[in-house]
Parts: sequence; structure tokens; C-alpha cells
Amino acid sequence: MRNGFPGVMAREEPDVACLQETKAGIDQVSIDLPGYKQYWNSAKKRGYSGTAIFTRVEPLSVSYDMGIPEHDQEGRVITLEFDRFFLVNVYTPNARHELLRLEYRMQWDRDFLAHLVKLDGIKPVVFCGDLNTAHKEIDLKNPKANERNPGFTREEREALDRFVENGFSDTFREFHPGPGHYTWWSYRFKAREKDIGWRIDYFWISNRLKPSLKAAFILKDVPGSDHCPVGIVLD
Repeated sequence: MRNGFPGVMAREEPDVACLQETKAGIDQVSIDLPGYKQYWNSAKKRGYSGTAIFTRVEPLSVSYDMGIPEHDQEGRVITLEFDRFFLVNVYTPNARHELLRLEYRMQWDRDFLAHLVKLDGIKPVVFCGDLNTAHKEIDLKNPKANERNPGFTREEREALDRFVENGFSDTFREFHPGPGHYTWWSYRFKAREKDIGWRIDYFWISNRLKPSLKAAFILKDVPGSDHCPVGIVLD
């Protein structure tokens, strides 16, 4: 809020905006966005994780988390049902330094995919958020130097492969197949100034929504975070 979020919302006028790593609950912050309904999912641990969705289009239904107690403590998933699709906002767990949480991360990925596949059996799915993984070598500046680092392990990248195998598409790559597109930069070593980044924030869609996909973009010049916004336009 201090770093320009209201101005970005006013300029971009999104129908729906999804946030990850909010680190707060609706009882801790006051965000006045006229015309938007707000849905928050906060972690049990204060000041940690969390997601939120602001939408001008009222959903048919709203659900939180995945119904799995092991995962449902950190406020990482919100699912809104609209007429033509489900929208899932996700903040995927980080495998952490020295891959201390990689095993848990792999179980999360399997369970999250099952959540998506179940929804996709009812109607198409749009899911977005910080997936904490660069999928391909072109999705980060220095792939060779990061091969066993959190966010670029073989296991994490294969988890994103399984999205493809189950009928989902990375929307940005439908329009921008080349390298040099990033959504996150370390605060260290002037990484953003030098554009030494990673693409770890995504919108994915069920393949049968592709005819409605009109654009996918990265707003790399929007400051205020170590991430930048990403978005899509659906007809």
C-alpha cells in the first residue's frame, strides 16, 4: 500500500487482482478499493505467507485451501468460481535454503495438481501466482549456476511439466517464446537494475480456454516489490 499498489490498480483497472505473500489478514490492514469485493486467506502464523483476491465480478462461490490439514495452515490457496471457469490464486511453498523443504514441496505440488484436475473436471481453470519455480532454462538469467538451488531443481521443474501433461498451458509462452522475461529479482547485487532475474510468477489455463486468451504480459517496470505484476486478458 505504501509502495503504489492503489495507483497500479487505478491505472490497470483489472477485473480481478490476485496477490501472494500478503503476510496479513483483513483484520490487520484496511484497503479501500471501491467496486471490488475482497477475499483473504491468511496463515495461522502471523506475518507469514497469505493470499488475497480483489474482484469486480462477484463469484458464484469461494473456497479456501485444499481441504488437506497438512497444507491448510499457511493461507496459500483461494479458489473463486465464475460462470465460465474457476480462478485459483496460489502461493506455492519455497523449497528453502539447502532444499530443507523440498520433500514437502513435492507433496504440495502433487496435491495442488490434484486440486486443479478435480476442478478442471467441472469447468475450465485459470490458476495464477508465485509458483516459486523457473520452469525452463530460458526462465532465468543464469540457469547453469542455479541447477540445484531452490526454484530450479529438477524435481520442481518436473512438477510444472505435469501441469502441461494434465492439459494446462503457460499463457505467457503462448505469446512470448523467447528468453529475457523475468518477474522476480533478488534484492542483492542490484539484480533488478542489471535485469538478472527469474520468471516464477505465472498465469496457466486449461487448454480449452486458449481460444479466449487474447494477451499475456509482464509489467516489469512496476516497482514496490522484488516481484512485478503479471496478467492476462480473456475474451
